[in-house]
Amino acid sequence: MRWLTLLLALGLVAAPRLRGETNRHAGPQEGSAPVISEALAAQVMLDRVGFSPGEIDGQQGANLKRALAAFQTSRHLPPTGALDDATWKELQQNTEGARPLVSYVVTPADIAGPFTPDIPADLMEQSKLGALSYRTPLEALAERFHSSPMLLTSLNPDVMFGTVGASLTVPNVEGAPAPPAANVTVIVSKATGALTVQDESHHVIFHAPVTSGSQHDPLPLGTWKINGVQQNPTFNYNPALFWDANPSHSKARIAPGPNNPVGTVWIDISKEHYGIHGTPEPSKIGHAESHGCVRLTNWDAQRVAAMVKPGTAVIFR
Repeated sequence: MRWLTLLLALGLVAAPRLRGETNRHAGPQEGSAPVISEALAAQVMLDRVGFSPGEIDGQQGANLKRALAAFQTSRHLPPTGALDDATWKELQQNTEGARPLVSYVVTPADIAGPFTPDIPADLMEQSKLGALSYRTPLEALAERFHSSPMLLTSLNPDVMFGTVGASLTVPNVEGAPAPPAANVTVIVSKATGALTVQDESHHVIFHAPVTSGSQHDPLPLGTWKINGVQQNPTFNYNPALFWDANPSHSKARIAPGPNNPVGTVWIDISKEHYGIHGTPEPSKIGHAESHGCVRLTNWDAQRVAAMVKPGTAVIFR
């Protein structure tokens, strides 16, 4: 009941039914308001205040716990990573009662494309494509609302996502205030599996899960600097830089697009061949290894790109 009281206070009146964590995989019933879990509401609120849980999926996973702990630390609360009353109240105050779910109507622009339905996993085959766009309108809409396609589907059963005028229920992530651009420091921590942006007073103003390095390609620890930001980058594939590359591969150019290996943005740093960038696989962020670079979801990488400039310090530790 305490969760229902808090969620109603967030503006979820007369509307979403609260779904307990034990059956959070169940979809909404026809003719009823969407079911909201505690985890889903927390993920949306954290995203809005700049403590990203990565891909919003309604699950009580490691990325959500990390985001909660980072938010709690920033608000001088015990960093338990748990959805306790004090944390909910602090989230409510910081989101000003914004509803976790809102309505959205599919527009002609949403389905205009172009789309790239068939994207091979092999990078040499990818290099033959003219673009690596979204595969479907559903994938594009899911990324726009920082969510997994499965979550959007469960919130909108029987909806045709490629239909203009279709009414959707989506996470309320648009319109969230962006952290101020200032003299900031970017820190990537192996211990927490996260990237944080700190202001001049060392306050964390942004947090997001990352995938960074592996046993074969460890994160290059040390202090570096931002060289610049490239939007919608082309990926210049050099198999000599990948320990697991197919021996038959050669250098190749892979066209831009959100499903490009580095996603929608490349933040170049002073360590040669390394950068901070997006990804075509947001569901893997925080759960897999990389080839040494720092990967975020495309939307989180874009938020970082908006806060940095040439010369911004980057600390890998």
